[in-house]
Amino acid sequence: MNFDPMWDVRFAGPDYAYGTEPNDFLKAQVKQLKGKRVLSLAEGEGRNAVYLAKLGFEVTAVDGSVKGIEKAQKLAQAVGVEVQFIHADLGEFELGSLCWDNIIAIFAPFPRPLREKLHQGVIQALKPGGIFLTEAYAPEQIHFGTGGGSDVSTMLSATQLAEELSPLEWKHLQQLERQVVEGQYHTGLAAVVQGVAIKPLIKP
Repeated sequence: MNFDPMWDVRFAGPDYAYGTEPNDFLKAQVKQLKGKRVLSLAEGEGRNAVYLAKLGFEVTAVDGSVKGIEKAQKLAQAVGVEVQFIHADLGEFELGSLCWDNIIAIFAPFPRPLREKLHQGVIQALKPGGIFLTEAYAPEQIHFGTGGGSDVSTMLSATQLAEELSPLEWKHLQQLERQVVEGQYHTGLAAVVQGVAIKPLIKP
């Protein structure tokens, strides 16, 4: 089992740990998304999935936390959108093959072996021309203490991101410092890596 029960504890309270508003990078880059179908990995309490559903995307959101999924469902109901929420250990979840127009992963702090496995799954699961969009904490975040925990192995650089997701082609890949204000656990100046990549079309 790869799921950390800490997440059920974090999501058990009445407040939304990371707020109910979507991630800033997702909002800024949402026009890069293609088609209709979106898979969101480690969705948590639903803020990004609900945002995309409001825009008309057909969203499937996966998370290992029962408590997170319950609150995500409540958020979707409150906003009046439909999202397919799946409770699953992402270490065992099959992403599928050539079936997603878009896959997103927003602040998904996985240990490196699991992250590399998931990234291989992303490459396989995207349709040709499909988009992968991500924001994650960079290793320098360990010095900021404004989110992301204390395990630097769950953070990654732009170089690592590009290596783990080869052969995707990057439309945007940047490592930077920015103010991240998302609920009580992501608040303050942070070191992040942001990326938007496309899966090359299959050549005839």
